[in-house]
Order: sequence, then C-alpha cells, then structure tokens
Amino acid sequence: MLLEIHPDNPNNRQVSQAINCLKKGGVIIYPTDTVYAFGCDINSKAAVEKICKLRGIKPEKANFSFICSDLSHLSEYAKQVSTPVFRVMKSVLPGPYTFILNASSIVPKLFKSKKKSVGIRVPDNKISQALVEELGHPIMSASLKDEDELIEYTTDPYNIYERYKNQVDIVIDGGFGKNAPSTVIDCTGNDPELIREGLGDISAVF
Repeated sequence: MLLEIHPDNPNNRQVSQAINCLKKGGVIIYPTDTVYAFGCDINSKAAVEKICKLRGIKPEKANFSFICSDLSHLSEYAKQVSTPVFRVMKSVLPGPYTFILNASSIVPKLFKSKKKSVGIRVPDNKISQALVEELGHPIMSASLKDEDELIEYTTDPYNIYERYKNQVDIVIDGGFGKNAPSTVIDCTGNDPELIREGLGDISAVF
C-alpha cells in the first residue's frame, strides 16, 4: 500500500501503521534525509533476507545500515567508539552520514553471519526518526537504487510505489527524495577513512 505521511509533522496513527507492519516482519520503503530506502525490523531474519533478495545480494555480504533516531543505541550495536570519533558523530548527526564502526557481539547474531562492522545512520528526517522512536530500536536499511543508468536513485515516491507495490508491504510517501546518498566514513581503523562522498560535507569530518 502507499502510505502518505507528512514530512514535517508525521501523523502518529500513520506511523503506528508502518510500525505494526515492521513488527510483523514486513518490509517497507521509506524516506531518509538522502534517498529512499528499504527498511525492516533488525530482528526479523525473513525480512532481512527479503531485502537482500530485492537488492540481489547475499545476507552475509550485505552492507546495510542501522537507522537510529539518535546515538543512544551506539553502545548496544558498536564496540567502544573513541572519543574523537564520537565527537565528530555528535557534531554532524542527525545528518547525511553513515559511520562504519566495529560491530558489537550482538550484530553477527542478528544476521547469522560473521559481520565485524556495522553502519550507523541518524538521518535528519522526521519520518525516519518517528519510525525508529516508536519501534524502540534501529531499522535495518538499504538504499533504493534505480536500474536506470542515468538516474542512480528513484526520487518520486509514486514511481517507487508503482515499481515495488507487489514486492514490499508499504511504500511511505514523504515527498520527493534526493538523488544522492550519504557520505560514508569508515571508523573501524586507527584513522577515519572516506569510503564515499555523498551529501554530507566531508570538511565537517576531516
């Protein structure tokens, strides 16, 4: 179904509708502060596998992000984060950045894999923040890529719905998305490393 949610003032009833879907193991497509993304409950193995199938990748090789509403979940899913890295994260989040961190022991169990890292995102988007806050823990997320060679990411929620209405449970219409991904920074080593430059300003990090 296509579920319209106001981007600046998300309606609680509509947010709850999406959350009920996630809790039942459903897969949604929802807006972030960059591109639209697939999302599911991190505790639903079947939903994770479904997103992997939609993206054409194996679960053990997937580089998904955990969408958080703030940094309160950091200690649960990531190993000890150094003070300099935490300061940087705190200064730029919420925002269009993905920080790759060393995963805590709970992450491989969630994905039945040997994953040693986890991507953490705190989007500056009221819909995604409302979803995570009501769910009570992060949403597993994967960017929605377009097969068009000229347009890497689909920005029109109605076009997204037409394409995926028979493959996902809910497409949230939160207005047009952006056609650029987040900036990805790997913080698993001694020094932060830029993996991908996206919407996030790298001068704020390096």
